[in-house]
Formats: sequence, C-alpha cells, structure tokens
Amino acid sequence: MTRPFDKPIYVTRPYLPDLKAYQDGIAEIWENQWLTNNGPIHQRYTRNLEAFFGTGNLCLYTNGTLALQVALQGMGIKGEVITTPFTFVATAHCLRWNGITPVFADIDPETYTLDPAAVEAAITPRTTAILAVHVFGNPCRLDALQRIADKHRLALIYDAAHAFGVEVGGKSIGAFGDCSMFSLHATKLYHAIEGGILVFRDPGLKLTFRHLMNFGFQGETDVVMVGTNAKMTEMQALMGDLILPDLPTIIAKRKILTAAYVECLNDIPGIGIHALTTPLRQQEYTPNFAYVPVEIRAEYPLTRDGLYAKLKTDYNVYARRYFYPLVTDFECYRGKVLAGDLTVAKRVADRILTLPIYHGLDVDDVRRICEMIKECVQCG
Repeated sequence: MTRPFDKPIYVTRPYLPDLKAYQDGIAEIWENQWLTNNGPIHQRYTRNLEAFFGTGNLCLYTNGTLALQVALQGMGIKGEVITTPFTFVATAHCLRWNGITPVFADIDPETYTLDPAAVEAAITPRTTAILAVHVFGNPCRLDALQRIADKHRLALIYDAAHAFGVEVGGKSIGAFGDCSMFSLHATKLYHAIEGGILVFRDPGLKLTFRHLMNFGFQGETDVVMVGTNAKMTEMQALMGDLILPDLPTIIAKRKILTAAYVECLNDIPGIGIHALTTPLRQQEYTPNFAYVPVEIRAEYPLTRDGLYAKLKTDYNVYARRYFYPLVTDFECYRGKVLAGDLTVAKRVADRILTLPIYHGLDVDDVRRICEMIKECVQCG
C-alpha cells in the first residue's frame, strides 16, 4: 500500500507572494493610513488589471458574489434568466437576491458548461438574459450562446470565477459577452485573498457599477441609487497586485501537474479524464489549468463517494465533489425553481471528483495520488 501523506493534501492551497514584499506593502498602507474605499494601492491594482485585460471597462469588488449581484442590478436584469445547475450556489443566489427567477438548463457533457440547445429551449417571453459559467475554466460555447443572445435580444453574462487567465482566439475570456465576473477568492489559482472583478462591454456601465459598490453615493452628499457596500480593501488589492506578475509561473506549474495526472490516470478503467484533454472546438483555447476534474464511472470498482472517502480516510488526500449536489437539489431550491431536463448535469454531478492541484504540490505528489487511485481498484 502506498504510504499515506503525513500532512493533509487538500484540493487547493493559496499561492502566496514573497512575504517581505507583502510586508513592505503593508508598511505603505500604514504610511498612507488608507485602508479601503479606492485607496492608492487599489488604484494601482486597477490600472494593472486594466492593462492585463486590455480594457478600461473594469471594476473591482470585495468578493465575486457581490460583483455579480452588482452586475445584474446595474444592467437592469429582471424576469427570468437561464443558467446552469452545475455551478457553485452563489451563481443562482445572485439571481434570487436581485428578485430574478433562475431557469436551469442542462449542460454539455464535454465542457460541463451550458448546452446551447437546452438554453434556446428554455427561452420564454419573460427571459431577459443568459448567465453562463465557464466551469473549471472550460470556456462556454461562446459563439453559439452569442448567436442565441443576439437572436432573442438577451443580455449575455458570464460567471468566469474559474477562468482568470484563460484566452480564446488570443483574447481574454473576459472579452466575450456583455459582462464577465472573475472571482479572486483564496481558493482560486489567482487570488486577492477575497475579491471580484467585473469586465464589461458597455463603458456607460462603469459609473453605475461604481455607484452600486459604494451605497449609491455620487460625490460626498448625493445618493443616486440604492447601492451596497462591495468595496475592495487595500490589503486585498496589495495581495492581488503582488501575485499578478507571477501568473505565468503559476499557470506553467499547473500545466505540468495536469500533464502528470493525465499520464498517470489515462490507463485506469472508469476514470474519465476527457475534460482535461478535449480542446474547445472551432476556437483556439488557452487553458489556465485551474482544476483537475475526473469522472468516476461504473467501470471503476468504487463509487465516486467511495473513492472520495477512501482517499481521505486511508491516504490523507482531500479531493472534492465539485459541483455536488446540483443547485436544484439544495433545500432552498428543490422543487421551487424552473428547470428543464437536467439528465447530463445530474450524471456529471454524481460522478465528478476534483483532485488536488496547487502551486506547492510536486509532480511526485501527483504520481503518488494516482498510485493511490490505482490501489483502490483492488478495493471494490
């Protein structure tokens, strides 16, 4: 039996910049005595992100959930919005918090993103937008969704929480649709401790988005809309700004780790790794290698839950059933939402397991995890 890890191997751990550089930045914050509300480090970070995305149509928030809530509010989205049940629950929560009815459509079995045919079938006279998710950093069917949005005059919004650094056709994934939200949570491959970014097409939205993040204030005494408090702090901006130059190194390491997983898991019956190796059709797709999702199929002797438990209890490896259960199966949504046939989404949710990947993980660690998965073949 492969020796268990002495310390837990979690599904992810945050990348951290040089400690001295962060301490120097904290000293700058102390000198400025400016902790939040568009401070000088926040302003610098915004400029650097604008250069990264190649657009000035960008706003920063204290987390991705509030960013997406602000986007929906600022764009005036109402009625019904078609979205995916195979996502983190915050995607749907943002709709409900804005009084919008989520309509759940099935997913594509190759990319795990919204199936365009299912989207079109779900459109009603009340539909105002599509909220699609680049699941595990896999780009949605961009052209197909844009054609549907244009045909039915719908807003097209992307939850790009997993997709920082992804490019399609040489362009940032944020260049597609009307608006994209990127999460900067500590569990992501690139983070700002907590944080969120909106990148959007219409420059006229920028002032609205900025008002909404700061209680609706315009100037010192005028409140022009019902806003919220979604401002990013200087400490968050400092973390994100220091890590941004390291992004190519972070992605390069994850590419190596992903390749090791593919090599070691490819010959195990019942371990589906096609999501790691299938390129996006008809488009050039540059991945960020943010996640290692595998499907545990019937040919494998353990169920997905069985392997999940075995890795944790016997080997000290904490994989994650991500996303499971479907949003439509949570108590606050079950039987209370509109949904089409979710056959593919249910099948994937019951099979999916994401394996550990982070900058501090070694290739030898990956091979050891794969040996553990091979050993479990004898457990059935």
